[in-house]
Amino acid sequence: MLEIPVPYVRANQAGIVLFVLLGIVLQQPAWIVVLWAIQVVGLWRGARGNAFIAAAAPLLKSRIAGAPTESRELQRFNNSIAVLLLTVSTLWFLWSPESIGGYVAAGMVAVAALAALCGYCVGCFLYYQFKKNTRRRK
Repeated sequence: MLEIPVPYVRANQAGIVLFVLLGIVLQQPAWIVVLWAIQVVGLWRGARGNAFIAAAAPLLKSRIAGAPTESRELQRFNNSIAVLLLTVSTLWFLWSPESIGGYVAAGMVAVAALAALCGYCVGCFLYYQFKKNTRRRK
């Protein structure tokens, strides 16, 4: 699968926002650690390995045919950034469970996912800049 249907991408983004909000509101870093694990498996196995997409797939079955798609490469880039920040968050919680730093790092992921749900993709902007600079160097 070279492209990922947008409804699947949106399901992942909504899951990210939900789990970070649950972690913050309930002050339970375990939600963020579970989110980290979901995103790591998704990065390793692709969209089909993502638990949010797997859970939403039966509900989205009728919307997938003919749905717009997004580049798998771009989604992998965005997922890598999310995993990096969630790793920082998880390590921060291991270092100091009472610290706000872990919530801040996870919050950055949630804000980016919420912005993407609203139509602005921070990761897409970063990806474009990365590609532009890579081409410029060659």
